[in-house]
Amino acid sequence: MKINVTGEHISEEEKQGYVKYVQEKYPDKQIATLNLNINGDFVDLDYTFENDVPFERIRRITGYLVGTLDRFNDGKRAEERDRVKHDVIV
Repeated sequence: MKINVTGEHISEEEKQGYVKYVQEKYPDKQIATLNLNINGDFVDLDYTFENDVPFERIRRITGYLVGTLDRFNDGKRAEERDRVKHDVIV
């Protein structure tokens, strides 16, 4: 695990306290990097995990939750192609 501190100097004990905080919050994950940005009484925590799965977009199309259309047969692909897409007016 790599710990990066910016802003002010903190003790090793305080660094380990932040590590413990993140580990308790996410007990099933292993921390890869922990960035601590110290600004007076405020500390910004930014962390990444080992083997973290990137975000995958899932949509509801024709009654199915899908990430991609590659497993759809020709009929389902036609349903998706022919459906009415509505614009959102803000």
